[in-house]
Amino acid sequence: MQDLPDISPLLVALNSAQKDAVTAPPEHRLVLAGAGSGKTRVLVHRIAWLIAVENVSPLSILAVTFTNKAASEMRARIEQLVTAPIRSMWVGTFHGIAHRMLRLHWKQAGLPQNFQILDADDQFRLVKRTLKALDMSDEQWPPRAVTGWINAQKEEARRPRDLVDLGDYTQRQYLRAYTAYEASCAQSGLVDFAELLLRAYELSRDDEQIQAHYRRRFGHILVDEFQDTNTLQYAWLRTLAGDSGTMFAVGDDDQSIYSWRGARVENMVRMEHDFPGTEVVRLEQNYRSTGTILKAANGLIARNTNRLGKNLWTDVGDGEAIQLYAAFNEYDEAEFVAGRLREHLDGRCRHADLAILYRSNAQSRVLEEILIRARIPYRIYGGLRFFERQEIKDALAYLRLLHNRHDDSSFERAVNTPARGIGATTMDRLRHIARASEVSLWTAARNAAGQLGRSGANVGRFVQFIEDLHAQTAGQALSAVTEQVIARSGLREHFRKVAGSGAGSGRGDQAEGRLENLDELVSAARSFESDASARPAAEDPDMPVLDPLTAFLTHAALEAGEEQAGPGEDCVQLMTLHAAKGLEFPVVFIVGVENGLFPSMRAVDEGNLEEERRLFYVGITRARRRLYLSYAELRRVHGVEQIGAPSLFLKEVPPECVMETRPRTGVLRPAFGTREPQGAYGRGSGLTPGAAARRTAAGRDHGPGGFRLGQRVQHAKFGEGTILGFDGDGDRAQIEVRFRDAGVKRLMLGFANLRGM
Repeated sequence: MQDLPDISPLLVALNSAQKDAVTAPPEHRLVLAGAGSGKTRVLVHRIAWLIAVENVSPLSILAVTFTNKAASEMRARIEQLVTAPIRSMWVGTFHGIAHRMLRLHWKQAGLPQNFQILDADDQFRLVKRTLKALDMSDEQWPPRAVTGWINAQKEEARRPRDLVDLGDYTQRQYLRAYTAYEASCAQSGLVDFAELLLRAYELSRDDEQIQAHYRRRFGHILVDEFQDTNTLQYAWLRTLAGDSGTMFAVGDDDQSIYSWRGARVENMVRMEHDFPGTEVVRLEQNYRSTGTILKAANGLIARNTNRLGKNLWTDVGDGEAIQLYAAFNEYDEAEFVAGRLREHLDGRCRHADLAILYRSNAQSRVLEEILIRARIPYRIYGGLRFFERQEIKDALAYLRLLHNRHDDSSFERAVNTPARGIGATTMDRLRHIARASEVSLWTAARNAAGQLGRSGANVGRFVQFIEDLHAQTAGQALSAVTEQVIARSGLREHFRKVAGSGAGSGRGDQAEGRLENLDELVSAARSFESDASARPAAEDPDMPVLDPLTAFLTHAALEAGEEQAGPGEDCVQLMTLHAAKGLEFPVVFIVGVENGLFPSMRAVDEGNLEEERRLFYVGITRARRRLYLSYAELRRVHGVEQIGAPSLFLKEVPPECVMETRPRTGVLRPAFGTREPQGAYGRGSGLTPGAAARRTAAGRDHGPGGFRLGQRVQHAKFGEGTILGFDGDGDRAQIEVRFRDAGVKRLMLGFANLRGM
């Protein structure tokens, strides 16, 4: 109890539900934490409470989350709350914890001591090469689909030997690829992300001594974002907990949006069955959004079935109504967004306070075009991470090859980058020799260069170059090795030539950026050295100390770059709704809220509306003060103009929460109310309520070009038709016509060549 004074004052800042969760007896708990309800605070304070009040050793606590950023934040906040040393406490991501366990028990796990981690891009490349070796064509067996299938099997804890032959030809071919891919990984000492988890689970499940050790050690298991766990992660947690460990899981079933990558929201329901006596605590007070935004979110998500149930509330007041804009097309939508952005920027908002969310990455193009024109700086959040960039992966391939010559993936990447006269034909022959002899590409290249014809000399020179580079860098600091690899491999000269050849063009700027990134890799290695020297030795005596190169390569593959390069700039944030999870902004725009786009057509076809609704719920609850929604009546999709209808989700939002913004006038009216305009351009006209209202408000019987509502017209392609509505002025005006044979079309007046009848 000696640490109690350090933590008890902090309990004053917790609401009653948070306090109940934090101070509960050490028993199973499922905390249903709504958006913005302070779940991280609860998790951190729970750990601190266990250490300071329940006298639980930090060594017996396992805290698991999904991102390195969240894990680092969790550890830092715990250190602020308790006086006990927690450096040896296991806090990390699922993959990070699995990696740590496999480094400790590599022999029992059936791995080489210096195993390397394949990132997603390298895994894809290896699968592609495997398919080629099996004579499975890319067209019939797309590598991306095969990779996804292999990962899906691993996430369900299924090895090739576990799969039952159902007599299906496709399954047999996929299984053939899976088996060959596993063999390639084993030969090269490579482990992909899904394999990290599967291997750690199998180790915990099958090795009785290791299982007993970790069950004794981890008496308390705490899990963040529990709704995002997949089948394998949940099974691993159950194995580690056994009958003696206590589970404290925090999650929100209403924010489960990753089923497409294996997440199983039903794990939250299963927990009450699999961990008898589990108590459920609901965190419903929201500290982020206004009452109106929360009322909209609650009304929407209430349409989902099989929820565990909660209702968000706040004591900060209702705030502004949600604004809904019915745009003519995607350009009008983008102009509306840009206009509102300017209004907020002219006020007290920074650029970084403003976010634009969309369902599909493809929607960003028009938005970017308009923002550039408006000179509003922006940033695509979640772009390519530093360690995923081509030039960085090229340099890392050399470092990995220095570390492990039998890493076929790195050999293939480095051997002809930059070009060394080792073409595709030579590589095919080298692969054939390696397969026939059951050796790595490195061994085949070293022993069989004479069998490769004229290019064999080039292969021999590459092998010798790597050997010389290894000898010359032995014993040097990590940053010095990295610098020499970049300089002597020819990568810097390679990209400098590209920069020179592309001078004055976008390619030149891109190449210059790649040179800067290579310099930054050296800086990253130097920073990694400094961080390592500043850290005290691990307090876990069993944890092996990795050499700097191994540690850095692991860092690059596993723990690097969750923030996009260039953070901290004051820019408007653009991102997908999936990428927005976990973030919040004072002002949020959600664009493209149309049937077929959001919810997506695929979700409708697959009957997965509930997850799409949860995704909209996530988007709504990102907003703190102001929320804008928009849809376009006409949008070009895959090069084809399509008439859009407002998303069915919009009608599920309580109408009193939303006001429609009319163009130009800025007048607001309730959206999707009970009254709907009647007549030729009202009910039955094929126009959306917002469009019909604008026509009515304008009071225009005559439109641009002298045409009038209800007038019969002739079109060279579509034939005879009747004008239903119009908007805009001049040649860019939009006219909607119901043609006798072709149906309803939206046409631009300047190009339609309509003739009155």
